[in-house]
Amino acid sequence: MTALIWVLLIVLSTLLGISLVSYLTVSPLQMSFYMFIATLAMSALVWVLASLFRGEELLLAVCLSLLFFSAGYGLRTQQVLSHEDSRSAPKLTRLKGDPGDGHTAVIYFTHGEPETYNPIGWLNQFRELDQQGIPFVPWVVRPLFIFQLRQAYLKVGQSHHRQMHIQMLKQLEGTFRAEGYTSTKFYLSFLDEEPRPDAALIQALNDGASRIVVAEVFVSISNHTAEGEKLIKEVHAEELGVPVVFTNPLWDSTPLQQSFVVKADAALDGTDKAKVGLILVGHGQPAEWDREFPTETEHELSLREQILKRLEADGYRMENMGLAWMEFREPQPAEKVEALIMNGVEKIFYFPAAISADSIHSQYDIPKLIGEAKVPAGVPLVNLGAWNDHPLVIQAIREKIQSAQNMSGQ
Repeated sequence: MTALIWVLLIVLSTLLGISLVSYLTVSPLQMSFYMFIATLAMSALVWVLASLFRGEELLLAVCLSLLFFSAGYGLRTQQVLSHEDSRSAPKLTRLKGDPGDGHTAVIYFTHGEPETYNPIGWLNQFRELDQQGIPFVPWVVRPLFIFQLRQAYLKVGQSHHRQMHIQMLKQLEGTFRAEGYTSTKFYLSFLDEEPRPDAALIQALNDGASRIVVAEVFVSISNHTAEGEKLIKEVHAEELGVPVVFTNPLWDSTPLQQSFVVKADAALDGTDKAKVGLILVGHGQPAEWDREFPTETEHELSLREQILKRLEADGYRMENMGLAWMEFREPQPAEKVEALIMNGVEKIFYFPAAISADSIHSQYDIPKLIGEAKVPAGVPLVNLGAWNDHPLVIQAIREKIQSAQNMSGQ
């Protein structure tokens, strides 16, 4: 009987660790089941400890429970974090020597985000950072990080990221068609969604493309653009005689910078520009990451500083504007909001300035951080959103494509 009690203790402790991690990381449809299992295991474990052990045996039982809880937690965490990306690329059927049909293919490449909760993007990010030796979220608390991601999805319902980029690509294609480029073909691709950039490239090659332009719809040169370029280069399109050029991200695009001014003006609703506060919220990255990709911070800062200058030239007051960071850097958005309130502004606009299209960051994370500020009644905090499909954003992408084509002689 005594042996069975110890076995029961070990089983319940291990089950609690496994079910807790499962609850933190599974899909919303499964989380109630694992919450029930974890609650049942916890209740049974407490009953066993309180009812069946005394004195030194109780101390030993508690220590053993913690040990096997940790084992279950660790094993399940390792299983979750080891989940592989199931996305695949089509088979390349294009043969060497096939010149194609002469058309240009534009691979529209951006970050991507699942419409509903799926942590695979962050799992890939964890692995990449671990391989590079860059410290990030400690291994033991990564299930909690994934839990926070799921909570954000539950708050907003779904991410509009994918649908917005589909809309943006459709408008981009429309500008080409209006200019007479009827044979150019367009392919959507994402770093963290379907299809991957290499899959889009292979499809373009199979469709007979003779030239490839990769439109990098990002704010900066970063680990994200580097990973996409790596996937594309591994296809070896040049060995088929098909040149591939990259546009580079949009941090230095004049139309993109001006789009912020136009969006701010459109939201004034009669408010004096001198009484409007504006905050440009960047994404931010740890200082350790800057050693690997300093351009990410440099480009985020450069873009936002140029936007501030344009806003000032448009009539907004520089003392009523500022920069903040979503994470890893200071100042935080709420701190900046409160500083602008002290200036006596009557309305505050804020931009998720580094976000290309509606996403969890722009729909939930940044508004949540802004909402932490102490704001007097009657001072609205207005989210002017990600770049999205503003005509100037589409123009910015179009100009980058044209510039890449001109530089490559296409």
